[in-house]
Amino acid sequence: MRVGITLLTDLPWAEARPRWQAAEELGFDHAWTYDHLVWGGLPDAPWTTSTPVLGAAAQVTTRIGLGTLVASPNFRHPYQLFRDAQALEDLSDGRFLLGVGTGGDLDSRVLGQADLTTRERVDRFQELTDTLLALRDGDHVSREGRWFSLADARTLPPLRRTPVVVAANGPRSLRYAARVGDGWVTTGAWGGSLEEWWSGLATAAATYAEALAEAGRDPQPRYLLTDSTDRFALSSRSFFEDVAGRAAELGFTDLVTHWPRDDSPYAGDVAVLEEVATEVLPGLR
Repeated sequence: MRVGITLLTDLPWAEARPRWQAAEELGFDHAWTYDHLVWGGLPDAPWTTSTPVLGAAAQVTTRIGLGTLVASPNFRHPYQLFRDAQALEDLSDGRFLLGVGTGGDLDSRVLGQADLTTRERVDRFQELTDTLLALRDGDHVSREGRWFSLADARTLPPLRRTPVVVAANGPRSLRYAARVGDGWVTTGAWGGSLEEWWSGLATAAATYAEALAEAGRDPQPRYLLTDSTDRFALSSRSFFEDVAGRAAELGFTDLVTHWPRDDSPYAGDVAVLEEVATEVLPGLR
């Protein structure tokens, strides 16, 4: 199993830079950040968008994968996102991972956009992703959609090495991720007990596997973003080992947790992260 770490964008780069470097030095396989204008978990904190931070991280690392978890249509047009992905693929020498999802709707509200139903938000996300994939696979792309349109969009240079990892929790989105994604990422359900979370993940993993088979596709990477319950994956070494073991049993190939913070959310001790990196990660591979 590969293991990644998520770093939030609430710190100035002078403080964040050593963490991105440490993530690589500690042996994590990938490092991610959220893609928001404002994040509901820290609504009053300083915040920056993901793409400049990932570009900077690409310059101070050499091996680790770098990704968005996740970019969404709440404030991004697919052509703009495609161009950002091209730049990050180049800056990272092919290490960029483009996670996409419906995202939380706080960003769209800040921009004064109308509230959408869940179905409309999923429709808009799928249109963004379809458009993004059309740009990846073609040139002179023209499309007229409900949410996004293109008129003879050029795509040079081609996006060659960036996987599109599709976020999905519900059945409809899981089937979509299986059809079009280069990988699947899920947080599982928010707000329930730990065992309810695992039960929901088991159902989702089975649905995704069935949809992959129905689509006639080979197995794809499966990323589990932990910490959706009140138990932080890095609360202790033993708990992290339990999470990793149960995730592997469900067929997840990649596990992603968060860099410990001094307070909520993701309150924890960096010493546990270091212990997990040195003592646990080697045995997971």
